[in-house]
Amino acid sequence: MDHTKGGYVEGAVSIVVNTALFVLKIWVSIITGSIALAADAWHTLSDSISSIVVVVAAKLGAKKADKEHPFGHGRWEQIASIFIAFFLGIIAFGFLETSIIQLGDRERVEYGMIAIIVTVISIVVKELLAQYAFYMARKTGNSSVKADGWHHRSDALSSVVVLAGILFAKQFWWIDSALGIIIALMLFHATFVILKEAITKILGEEPEQDLIGEITKEIKSIYNDDDLNFHHFHIHNYISHKEITFHIRLNKDLTIGEGHKIASKIEEAIMKKYDNMTATIHVEPLETS
Repeated sequence: MDHTKGGYVEGAVSIVVNTALFVLKIWVSIITGSIALAADAWHTLSDSISSIVVVVAAKLGAKKADKEHPFGHGRWEQIASIFIAFFLGIIAFGFLETSIIQLGDRERVEYGMIAIIVTVISIVVKELLAQYAFYMARKTGNSSVKADGWHHRSDALSSVVVLAGILFAKQFWWIDSALGIIIALMLFHATFVILKEAITKILGEEPEQDLIGEITKEIKSIYNDDDLNFHHFHIHNYISHKEITFHIRLNKDLTIGEGHKIASKIEEAIMKKYDNMTATIHVEPLETS
C-alpha cells in the first residue's frame, strides 16, 4: 500500500470506530455524571477529528511538485500533525480546568456496571486501533498516521486510568476529579510527543548513523581510494521524497571533469538504492602532503 492510500484507509477506519465509541461513552457519562468519562468521550471524538485531518493531509500531500512548491506538498503531513497536537492541547486544558473545579466542590460520582463494561470495550478497541495505525505508519512511512496512532494509544491509556478509578470510586470521593486531571496530563504528553516529531522534521534532521553507514559503503564501492574523504551529511525530509546533501574531498590533482564524474556516479548509485531519495554532493579539494 502506498503512502497516500495508507492515510486514507487508516483515517476512514478511525473515523467510523471513534465516532461509534464517542456515542457510547458520552451516553454513559450523561447517565453517571462523570467528568472523567466525558473527558474520555471527547478525547475519543478528537480522534475522529484528527483522522479527518489525516485524510485531508494525505490528499494535499499527494499533489505533485509544481512551480510554487518545487519540493512537493508532502510536508502537509507535519502541518496536520501540529494541528492534531494543538487540538489535543486545547482539550487537555479544558478538562484540567473542569476537574480542578470539581475537586474543589468535593463532588462524588457513582459509576455502575455499565461504566465498567463500556470502559473495557473502549480500552480493547482503542489499543487495536493504535496497533493498526502504527502498522500502517511503518508500512507507508506516513507520519500523520503515526501521530493518529499515538492519539489512539493515549485514549486507550486514559480509559485504563478511568477503569482503575471506577473500581475504587466507593473508597475515594475525589477519584473522578483526579482521573480528569490525569487524563488531561496524558493528553498534554501526547501533544508534546507529536509536536516534537513534527517540528523536528520541518526544521531538519540529522541523518541516522545507519543511513550514513550505508551511504558510506555505497561510496566506497564506487571510489574506494585513500584520497576520498566525506563529511557534512544533512537530510531534508519532504515526506514524499528526501534529499541528502554531503561533501566529499578528492585529490586536488584531479580535474574538474574527473571530480564531477565521481560525484555523479555516487549520486546515481544513491538514487538507485533509495527510490525516494535524491543526493547532492559538494566536491572539495583534499590537501595532500
